[in-house]
Amino acid sequence: MINTEGFTKRLQKVIDFYGESASSFAEKVGVQRSTISHILSGRNKPSLDFVMKVLSHFPEVELYWLMNGKGVFPNENKTEEKIPETPKVEKVEKTIPPPKNENVEIPNPSSSNFSLNTSSEKKIERIVIFYTDGSFQNFNNS
Repeated sequence: MINTEGFTKRLQKVIDFYGESASSFAEKVGVQRSTISHILSGRNKPSLDFVMKVLSHFPEVELYWLMNGKGVFPNENKTEEKIPETPKVEKVEKTIPPPKNENVEIPNPSSSNFSLNTSSEKKIERIVIFYTDGSFQNFNNS
């Protein structure tokens, strides 16, 4: 059985440790502000989902400490570990010049209602072809 009063004090300690307000803590964890307010006031008990969200967003918090008050906070082992950032991958766009003639033929149209308007008022600016492997080709009419 969880000691709600003890849990509330430990949760408040976590919020204070990170210098958060109840609102900003709720936003970071991904719960409504009222959830934090109700837990801190003792009105509601924390759900398993709430506890798991706290643990996943704040790795220095130890489950056993948060639930039972036994252990340490912050967990020295986890504060020393640096979580590597996910490298940002930039998509390189290949530009291939369009064919010289203005008659563009689209192979295997999926719909019989498909039509290509080649009136003199409208010009094709660009065509992008997406492949199933995630790559694409960009044809610019310049």
